[in-house]
Amino acid sequence: MSATIASDFVMERFGKLQEMDRSFDIEFWQRQGDAAIFRAAWELVEFYYRDRGLNPDDLRLQRTIEHFERQAS
Repeated sequence: MSATIASDFVMERFGKLQEMDRSFDIEFWQRQGDAAIFRAAWELVEFYYRDRGLNPDDLRLQRTIEHFERQAS
């Protein structure tokens, strides 16, 4: 699920790294909304799996069929 986060706004901050706190990052992600935050987090999880040679499809929900029955047509 490689999704690009599209936004209708641009945020910039200038200053010395030593003087900056996390307030800019927090405001940016709050403006993005829950869906964008989830997509970005999931993208990081998939990247972690690929980086370690694992298959991101293994992250899918595992389901077991307990009963299988053919329905009459």
